[in-house]
Amino acid sequence: MAMKILCPTDGSEHAEVGLAQAIELAKLSGARLTVCVVNIAHGGARGPTINHWTPEEAAALMSAAEAKGKAAGLADVGTAELVAREAAPAIIAYADQNGYDHIVMGTGDKRGVKRLVLGSVAAEVSGQAHCSVTVAR
Repeated sequence: MAMKILCPTDGSEHAEVGLAQAIELAKLSGARLTVCVVNIAHGGARGPTINHWTPEEAAALMSAAEAKGKAAGLADVGTAELVAREAAPAIIAYADQNGYDHIVMGTGDKRGVKRLVLGSVAAEVSGQAHCSVTVAR
C-alpha cells in the first residue's frame, strides 16, 4: 500500500475529483497525504517573473484542500507550494525527491485535436513519474 500520496490541485472541478480519490486512498491505506499547488511562473528573461497565484491565493487553495482531508478524518495531511515554469516536471521532481510512492490527480476532458494541441499534465505525469499514478475523472 501507498505510504506517501501526493495530490496536485488547482482548485478546479477536475482537481477536486482527484482530491476526493486521494483522500479515500489515504484513508484506506493509512498513507500520509500531501496536497500541492504548482504556482506557474510566467515571464522572466527581460521582465519580472509573475506567478499564476499570489501567495495568499496559493495558501487558500492548499488550506481548503487540507481542510477537506481533515474533515474526512485524515490526521496526516500536508501541503506544499511548488513554483515552476511547467506543472508536470515540477510534480514529478517533487514526488521523486521527497519519496512519494503514489500520485493521485484529476484530469479534464480533452480529446482529439484539443488534447494534441493543449497537452495534458496528467498524461505527462503518468507517463514519466517514478511511482504509481492514479488519474481520476
